[in-house]
Amino acid sequence: MSAIDDELMQGAAEDAAEIEYIRNYLPQELKEKYSDDDLYYILDVIIEYYTQNGVFDAAPDDEGYVEIDLDKAVDYVVKKAKKEHMGDYDPDDVLLVVQADFDYNEGEEGEE
Repeated sequence: MSAIDDELMQGAAEDAAEIEYIRNYLPQELKEKYSDDDLYYILDVIIEYYTQNGVFDAAPDDEGYVEIDLDKAVDYVVKKAKKEHMGDYDPDDVLLVVQADFDYNEGEEGEE
């Protein structure tokens, strides 16, 4: 297997672990409401939002944190999903996914 194949496999495993984390974070009714494909889509749009809004390039504050407006991320996801005909996602549902993504990534940073 090539290095690229290894990276792709590792990325897929990391994505699957995050989806599992999010599923465990969500209340039961949302676990049934959103498919893995929905969650992957939402995560992709969250990353797009962070990239377009400079979150990944922002300098951390004195305590090492970058301020992220989760409500703006939610609005972005909901509007983009509607525009792309992916669905009419409830902002409250998406907020839980955004929070789970944030928590998951905070935990990942703590492990490095």
